[in-house]
Amino acid sequence: MLNEHLDFSQSEYKALLDKSTEMVLRQFQTVQNQKGYHDHPQAEVEQWFDEKIPELGMDVPTLLDEVEQKVLHTATGNLGPNMYAYVMSGGNQIAIIAEKLAHTINQNQTKWHLAPAMNEIEKRVIRWTAEMMGFPKDSGGVLGSGGSAANLTGLTVARNIFFEKEGIRKTGLFNRKPFVVYASEEVHSCMDKSIELLGIGSNHLRKIKTNETFQIDTIALRNQIEKDLTDGLQPFCLVGNAGTVNTGAIDDLDTLGDIAQEFGLWYHIDGAYGALAALLDNLKPLYKGMERADSIAIDFHKWLYQPFEGGCTLVRNWDMLKRTYFKKAAYLDTELANDGNRLEYNEHYFQLSRNAKAFKVWMSIKAYGMQQLKAMIQKDIDLTNYLNKQVGKAPDFELVADSHLAVSCFRYVGNMTDKQEIVEFNRRLMPQLEKDGRVFIMGTQLKGDYAIRACFINHRKTEETTDYLLEVIREVAEKMVSVEPILSKK
Repeated sequence: MLNEHLDFSQSEYKALLDKSTEMVLRQFQTVQNQKGYHDHPQAEVEQWFDEKIPELGMDVPTLLDEVEQKVLHTATGNLGPNMYAYVMSGGNQIAIIAEKLAHTINQNQTKWHLAPAMNEIEKRVIRWTAEMMGFPKDSGGVLGSGGSAANLTGLTVARNIFFEKEGIRKTGLFNRKPFVVYASEEVHSCMDKSIELLGIGSNHLRKIKTNETFQIDTIALRNQIEKDLTDGLQPFCLVGNAGTVNTGAIDDLDTLGDIAQEFGLWYHIDGAYGALAALLDNLKPLYKGMERADSIAIDFHKWLYQPFEGGCTLVRNWDMLKRTYFKKAAYLDTELANDGNRLEYNEHYFQLSRNAKAFKVWMSIKAYGMQQLKAMIQKDIDLTNYLNKQVGKAPDFELVADSHLAVSCFRYVGNMTDKQEIVEFNRRLMPQLEKDGRVFIMGTQLKGDYAIRACFINHRKTEETTDYLLEVIREVAEKMVSVEPILSKK
């Protein structure tokens, strides 16, 4: 006979919670030695879960054992210090607790009366973020999935507000001359996707060349804007980078603000990776001009060490969000219950179903304090500088690009002297490092050349784990050289 509900008894549920807690604690018992990657073939992983839909439930403690074996034990090592690929932070323990509590009460943070406390917490996190970024006190904002969604949201507000007088929300893009977005060639790929989703078209995303430090060339930018005006196009939005994912480059944000103001452009900043480093006094001057942006994208699951997801879009006031997204619907109307002070998120964002992403951010900031969080950001940067120094001292490595942030690009050179040979060897090195699995690191393209890219965004890293990174790369590379005699001779 089936139960009348899905709940367990208090004692049964406590036992399951206790068992799941022990599973979590076991992850942290060995976190410093966690592998970067487990090289299981795709077909093998697929086979683990190849089963018909269960008609009857199974013993839950046994299910948890299966989860620990197949999911937790094989997880890519985001928690540990041996993750250097992409921009993956290690999360934090307070946020884990916050997520458990938030999912327990299962609030839908869309209408104020559906989640009063969570709505006010998100507003508070937005206010804190505005203060961090030098934005106005009454700035508006919303948390979404990540940097890509945050950038899409910023550009959506940009389009709808910039062309508001033309009624773009009703008339769309029809019979309108093309309008153009400008960014550097180092801009994140989500910008291409956003431009396409918004109907602007990637042909109208101008990727401006960068200088030797991978910042946007402002002279080339100005020339392109003037050319587009001459050609009868509508320059519309300028995107600045507050820390690129490739190298951590920070554009000259103040000069970009001047250009945006001169040509009457919406000024959006992609700060998903690097904006929060502006909290450090020694780096703050590099971000001068960020406070002039009309909108900015930030990622809390990067440099506030939150578990996924935690993107954030900040704009200069709440009204911009409402003018972008509000659509009256009878079943959502709560005007009679609202005294004018309730902020209804469904009127300020696209989603109606929203979990409480700001709750873990709020709890983390309150538990650790910004002083400690800033110290962890500084440690990541210090360790990146340490890696750069070790690469510079090592005869078998070369530094390709560093930055003021926590990204280092370098290559293994061994005894090779030909640049093309070195580049191709490093390209072949990546899949071998993934197969080895002790560290997880990826490569990137810098002005057409391949390089290894290490991103430090994990508060559990140390100088010892950084040394280990180079040791593993060297060991795997030397093993490759030993079976590729043609390379070792050159």
